[in-house]
Amino acid sequence: MPTDPNAPRAPYQRVLDALLEEIRSGRLGPGSRLPSEAELCRTHGVARMTARRAVGVLRERGLVVTEWGKGSVRTGEIPKDDE
Repeated sequence: MPTDPNAPRAPYQRVLDALLEEIRSGRLGPGSRLPSEAELCRTHGVARMTARRAVGVLRERGLVVTEWGKGSVRTGEIPKDDE
């Protein structure tokens, strides 16, 4: 069932969608460092936990790895369009 593009989205989902678009477009290629949580908060106007949740979803999907104190880095995995 297609999703209504005008339906309200959870704040973390909007951040996640923006990051996925950067990955799919190649702006965040393998080995690229993701913006910090603080940068994501400023860019998207969200709370730190919201930014953390969006990055956590990417980590669960195997698209990024996070190292404490160093941030998150894009892996070589290709995101699926249906996720």
